[in-house]
Amino acid sequence: MPQSLAHVLIHLVWSTRLLKPWITDDIRDRFHAYTLSVLKNLDCPSLEMNSEPDHVHILCVLARTVTVAKLVEKTKTSTSGWFKTLGPPWSEFYWQGGYGAFSVSQSQVETVRDYIRGQHGHHRKQTFQDELRALLQRHGMAFDERYVWE
Repeated sequence: MPQSLAHVLIHLVWSTRLLKPWITDDIRDRFHAYTLSVLKNLDCPSLEMNSEPDHVHILCVLARTVTVAKLVEKTKTSTSGWFKTLGPPWSEFYWQGGYGAFSVSQSQVETVRDYIRGQHGHHRKQTFQDELRALLQRHGMAFDERYVWE
């Protein structure tokens, strides 16, 4: 086959360091707009994005030439730098070191989009930690609680 073709969808999740509620209502829209531009520049356009004060969910297309690790590294580094430009108190902003990445079938895109859109209501009943545990279990991913949180 002379042409390389790929359509890989990824649901990414990560939190702020120590789950500190940095993503406030007054900056959320600007944060989302900036993040969406970072993803577009990486040729990994977002299909859906939402955030809570202490974490973010992104459903995006993974570019054929970008690894998941590079996508997350570039997005977290860029957005962390953006937060720091907001001045005090955001100059102390950090993301957690790790992330969750989950493959998404094309047939499940709308389900995942709805899930991401519904974050605010979802977190009235469940903490981020419980949500991430459930996502990891649903995707059959083994994890050690000692190394998931920081």
